[in-house]
Amino acid sequence: MLNKNKMANVVLNFSSANSISDPNDRSVLIIGLKQHLACYDAVKTKLVPRVDGETYKAAIDTLHPLPTDSISLWFNNATAAALPVKVSRHNTPSRSHSITKLVKSCLSGAGNEVIVMVCDKDNVFASACAIGRAFPLFSRKSGYMSKTTKRVVTVEFVLSDGGTVTEEEAQTLSVSVESIRLAARLVDTPCNEMNTDHFIEEVKKVGVELAIEPFIVQGESLQEKGFGGIYGVGKAAEHAPALAVLSHRPDHATQTIAWVGKGIVYDTGGLSIKGKTGMPGMKRDCGGAAGLLGAFRAAVKMGFKENLHLVLCLAENSVGPLSARPDDIHVLYSGRSVEINNTDAEGRLVLGDGVAYAARDLKADIILDMATLTGAQGISTGKYHAGLLTNNEDWETACMKAGRNSGDLVFPLVYSPELHFSEFGSAVADMKNSVADRGNAQSSCAGLFIGAHIGFDFPGVWIHIDMASPSHSGERATGYGVALLLSLFGRASKSALLNSVSPLGTTQNNEVVENASKKIRLV
Repeated sequence: MLNKNKMANVVLNFSSANSISDPNDRSVLIIGLKQHLACYDAVKTKLVPRVDGETYKAAIDTLHPLPTDSISLWFNNATAAALPVKVSRHNTPSRSHSITKLVKSCLSGAGNEVIVMVCDKDNVFASACAIGRAFPLFSRKSGYMSKTTKRVVTVEFVLSDGGTVTEEEAQTLSVSVESIRLAARLVDTPCNEMNTDHFIEEVKKVGVELAIEPFIVQGESLQEKGFGGIYGVGKAAEHAPALAVLSHRPDHATQTIAWVGKGIVYDTGGLSIKGKTGMPGMKRDCGGAAGLLGAFRAAVKMGFKENLHLVLCLAENSVGPLSARPDDIHVLYSGRSVEINNTDAEGRLVLGDGVAYAARDLKADIILDMATLTGAQGISTGKYHAGLLTNNEDWETACMKAGRNSGDLVFPLVYSPELHFSEFGSAVADMKNSVADRGNAQSSCAGLFIGAHIGFDFPGVWIHIDMASPSHSGERATGYGVALLLSLFGRASKSALLNSVSPLGTTQNNEVVENASKKIRLV
């Protein structure tokens, strides 16, 4: 298996060309369904003179993917790998999770390399994102730190219908994967290098790249302006909590969208402290904010046609003399009071402020919040599918389709505020922050707490994505959420490729909702 350290020292180059190289000079990995791998004429430019057509066909014939399989074509310098034959209806047709695993296990890791992805046109976007997830950027291994020369891995596509990937599509793939790797790097970086101040610097860097000046409220100003959730969670930390906002306001926008991210740079649990086995890995509690920052960067760079606001709720849930205590009562930006009965249920507090700000100040028509919110999410929907909670059935269906189109899978949680919100009953405040019965739809309840701060009668669309488990695979971040949001809101993009992987795809001619608002139809 490839040295994981070598994966971090990589520049990914997505190309629309069919380059020519000798496996002796540049290793090649060819990935696809077995039936699609019978394409020697399309891939021989990376194989001759080492592998002829007869040898290639004989090698492909020996593949028996259960669920995957690979075979050496010429030493370790040329490999073919077959994807699973079957895929269920709740999985992605791209087999993206298998693609990532094959890239990690089959590349030689020696010098520059090329990956040839053989697939249907519909799966190009998800396949590219899957390849990108195999190359994390963060490493503090001594060997990596001493290296100055980066390896170049070129990714090319052979389409099953004989078509080609355009230069514009290759650029879309490049920007998308850059943003996925950015998100994963932020999550992989430990809190001593990624505290709230560091995270704000990352927001500013994206702002400079997009020519957007961030709006930041930090420290005591949060309390003064009424952001009691963010302030209460982060006030004990050395580095002050913050609300960081990037706003994209193009001409002729027809609606306003807000993406609200949980950015807990480290979660000790506060005074309701986690145990020694539960705390390691809590650097990943900023996965929602990181994924949304990456998605915002990519969406704006590729031409987003609607008003788009990124609202990041940043804090470190630390332990100290100023820590929030169980029994304390905080008033959130919504004006509603919250009795703290569990300081380790902090993500919903910061997001409560964020969504209320999006609704009240930004006047958002569509509010999507994303967070590594509950451990119960992994029990509810598993390690691959994020939990989805929304007040709108059309958007629920669209989110699932976008998940399959992008490889960032989602599956619905129960949405019944009238049945579940009573779990937060308090004798002295408007609500508590943690449920009375942890066995009663815990992930749904946690999401409903956030929704309560815009109100269950909110006239717009509210979407909550709990991606606690799919935010990482083993000890590495996945950059989850970037691909999902680019697909989900693809119809608002100028990118033809993102339009094609949107829930509506490119076959819809009806660009607007048939009413007086004339909004771009997204789902």
